[in-house]
Parts: sequence; C-alpha cells; structure tokens
Amino acid sequence: MLKIIECPRDAMQGIKTFIPTESKIKYINQLLKVGFDTIDFGSFVSPKAIPQMKDTSEVLAGLNIDGSQTKLLAIVANERGAENALRHKEISYLGYPFSISETFQMRNTNATIEESVERVKQIQTMCQQQDVMLVVYVSMGFGNPYGDTWNANIVKKWVDQLIDMDIRILSLSDTIGIANPKSIEYIFSNVIPNYKGVEFGAHLHTQASAWKEKVDAAYHAGCRRFDSAIRGYGGCPMAKDDLTGNMATENLLYYLDEIDADLNIDRKAFNQAMSMALDIFPH
Repeated sequence: MLKIIECPRDAMQGIKTFIPTESKIKYINQLLKVGFDTIDFGSFVSPKAIPQMKDTSEVLAGLNIDGSQTKLLAIVANERGAENALRHKEISYLGYPFSISETFQMRNTNATIEESVERVKQIQTMCQQQDVMLVVYVSMGFGNPYGDTWNANIVKKWVDQLIDMDIRILSLSDTIGIANPKSIEYIFSNVIPNYKGVEFGAHLHTQASAWKEKVDAAYHAGCRRFDSAIRGYGGCPMAKDDLTGNMATENLLYYLDEIDADLNIDRKAFNQAMSMALDIFPH
C-alpha cells in the first residue's frame, strides 16, 4: 500500500521568520482534508534549537482531526521531548532522527550514535507503553558531506540494531539532497528484500531538476512510503547553512499518476492547500 507523508514541519522548521500559530493551524487543517496517510506536523524539541516549532502544542490543540483518516507524527530528539509528545493522545507516531553519520548525529541531536541508540531504546519503550509507533529516520542514509564512511553495510548494521528494538518503520533520509538514482537503488535494494515486515520509506531532499529520477529509483527498488512537502519547501537547518528543499508533493503526485498508482487524494483539497502555501511560506 502506497503512503504519502506530508511534512509541513520539515517545510517550516528552517524558516527564520516566525509563522503565526493560527496560520500553521489553518494550513495543517487544510492538509488534513487531502487524504495523506500521515502529516509530520511539528516537533517537541528545544525552542532554542528550532524556534519555529516552539508552538507545536498550541498548533496541535487547534487541529480538527475529527473525520480525518490522516494520522499525526511529531519529531522528538530525546526522552524529554518524547514525554511531552506522548501527553497528546492525538499523535499516532513519534519520529526520531537517527543519523548514521557521527558528525551529523552530534549536530542534530547533540549525541553520539551510540548515545542515540540508547535514546531510541528508551523512546521505543515509552511509545510501546502508550500504543504509539516510533518511526526512525535513518539520516544521511544515502551519504553525507562530512567525509564519514558510508556504504550499504553500515546502513544495514544500524538497521539491524533498530529492528532488534522492534522498530518497524524506517525512513531512509537524503538529508541534504546528495542522493542519486544509483545510491538510492543501491541502498533500497540492499534493505527492502532483507527485512520482511519492516516498512521502509524515502525522505528525499532534492533540487527541482533532479526529483523525478530519485522517486523513480526508490519506487522501482520497492519503496512505497514517501515523505514530501508542498512546493518543495524546507530543508534541515542542522545539516548545513544552505537548505536543499524537500521532495515537492505535487511532483510526487504527478509521478504516481503517471504510473497509475492507486491514490486516495482529494485533488480539490490539495489544490487549496497548494494555494494556501503561497501565503504561509516566504518567497
């Protein structure tokens, strides 16, 4: 079953001008009408680290989830963030950024990879007690700009450890947009066939000119879970100063329509969200 995860949190988090809480609420409420599988709507992290997300609890309080089949996902970076997120019963998934690049793990969560393993264990236990699923993002899953060693064996080493903790959704993240069709096919073909019962996703960042070959490589390697953001807004401010945008949702839908994928998307609601995005995001 194909899943699209819309990511307004990732689209917004690197924007320095604070987006009013009411604007976020209005936008995400529109996204809830579209038919996405999940919305990555906010994060419970230090406001010093990501000031744009300091109002996540207030945004959540304003969301109208009645009648929507779409689930909510929030990002956390440690046990304290998980504890805060789990107070909100509306949240179905927590997401944790687990980097296989030691440099980026320190930059992103102020923890080593080994310390991050322990965090995942603790957060997973907390999630299981609350019947919430933990999604682990394998950041820098297609390489990194820091010179840290990367290959399929390293990816599989950490995937093995995460699966041993009963993590069942792993999203491989092209955090800064350096993946190419060859590396995407290389990684997905090495993990998807080898881990039955595990859902692998693609969280791809891309330049506007390179999106299609990336989606095509992931799809043909067996990936059926895709993260995206309307109009390709966003990027990770913890990775480097110049942000590489997200996979644009409208491009992803265009590709999936082209291959006749079965999508349950309300196009009118989606087009309204596309229009709203022009007012929400600075140009």
